[in-house]
Amino acid sequence: MNTSVSRRQIRSVALVINPHSGHGRGLAAATAAAALFAEHGMRVREIRGADAADTVALVRAAVQSADRPDAVVCAGGDGLVCVTVQALAGTDVALGLLPGGTGNDLARELGVPKGDSRAAAEIVLGGVVRTIDLGVIEEPAGSDGPHPSDPAAVSTLPRPMRFATVAATGFDARVTLRANRMRRPKGSLRYSCAAVPELLGQLAVPFRIELSGGPEGTSPRVIETDAVMVAVGNTRTYGGGMLICPDAILDDGLLDLTVVGAMSRAQLIRMLPALAAGRRVEHPAVTHHRAQAVTVAADVPATADGDPAERLPATFRADPGALSVLVPH
Repeated sequence: MNTSVSRRQIRSVALVINPHSGHGRGLAAATAAAALFAEHGMRVREIRGADAADTVALVRAAVQSADRPDAVVCAGGDGLVCVTVQALAGTDVALGLLPGGTGNDLARELGVPKGDSRAAAEIVLGGVVRTIDLGVIEEPAGSDGPHPSDPAAVSTLPRPMRFATVAATGFDARVTLRANRMRRPKGSLRYSCAAVPELLGQLAVPFRIELSGGPEGTSPRVIETDAVMVAVGNTRTYGGGMLICPDAILDDGLLDLTVVGAMSRAQLIRMLPALAAGRRVEHPAVTHHRAQAVTVAADVPATADGDPAERLPATFRADPGALSVLVPH
């Protein structure tokens, strides 16, 4: 690991708020945190973008201003974090987390508590900064861009697009996109309901995967296989704790790739509960790989941090040490 941990005095924050995160939990977390920050004499600037692009622009303007904040604090879920890191990546302004979304997988990975806004805000006050990697989604060399997208897969964030947790392709991306369109049921049950119609459709499709810059001594590889889904992880979990890339490390300069190969519906149905419960999935059709860069081609959509990321093809690469984030002592 290449962990870099330091202390920093946090005197001012930009508080990025998505009032709709977690059905109001993000706004509640922001309100509680703002009160605590005020108690400690911190300057607080609120950012509420009209949409993802507007939020990126507002955060970028804040971190590039003469009175830039010491930290940018996200009150919401992984989707809001994804939007925010587009502007924070490569700067030395730290990211603080107030988990208020459905998944909160980056917060889980870093040990930031969910459901306790005061405890999460105290981590910001503590000023312990860790440097972590991000993933980046780019157009592959020689490509004219992703395949034409259905409306649900269109991203409001253009490539290159950064992500903090997991980029998913295939079955799990289709489930996420369907769930994002559903208003009910609430919470994680919505994903279970969204999976049912996707299980009735085509599962495995042809994938071509090129891996380069793997662990020391690993040569570039090409994998051509039928697969149900391919996940590219900077963290171990997505979707609220589903352990899809169990060996991923946030600061090793590599991305972890999990390929779920062709299997029957019955096999997939048996596997999904274990994945949803956060258990490591052991199955002959499931393989794991590690690389600095992965190019994935297939006629399927992609998501990143739970939000649309267009369709494949795409190149996913690790961006080592791209983000400073406030973590527990």
